[in-house]
Amino acid sequence: MKNYFKNLKEKMSRWAVSHVESGKADFWLGAVSFSEASFFLVPPDLLLIAILSTSTQRWFYYASFTTIFSVLGGFLGYLIGAVFFDVVGKTIIDFYDLQSQVDFIGQKFSENAFLAIFVSAFTPIPYKLFTISAGFFKINFIIFGLASLFGRGMRFFLVAFFMHKFGKKMTDFFFKYFDILSVVLVLVIIAIFYLF
Repeated sequence: MKNYFKNLKEKMSRWAVSHVESGKADFWLGAVSFSEASFFLVPPDLLLIAILSTSTQRWFYYASFTTIFSVLGGFLGYLIGAVFFDVVGKTIIDFYDLQSQVDFIGQKFSENAFLAIFVSAFTPIPYKLFTISAGFFKINFIIFGLASLFGRGMRFFLVAFFMHKFGKKMTDFFFKYFDILSVVLVLVIIAIFYLF
């Protein structure tokens, strides 16, 4: 398992850096931010960190840019769940084997939809799962939009701010301890959901 996380970390690091060095950083950041919110697997944080490692002074711009495209991607996920679930949404859910999680999310939506969406938008929980489920369960679109904006905004602005303050040190720290941070964050997420 340790080797798996190490290899994953190295692959993701190389992938992010290669896209920054391609000269089309904004395009790739927008594309990844948008698609991750509805169907793609790679989190935009990796690309955001790689970009800010060479352009820390534009942290506010890139945090805003990532947030906007991610929330727009979330709207697509909502549309998939609300209108095209049988055609597209179910395919995505089945591909990632997430049907049991969808049932669990439905329960969380009934308890506190805003908080459930906010937590998924802010943490490494698959946000796409919540965007599609929100559409499927017909969650109020304004609540969905606000929770997404707050959650995604806080997440990406925190990442960008730390990159602005600490620069390369933050990049090295993130990629070096990716496996440990992932495990810790998952444990925190589980604890939060149990508290709910």
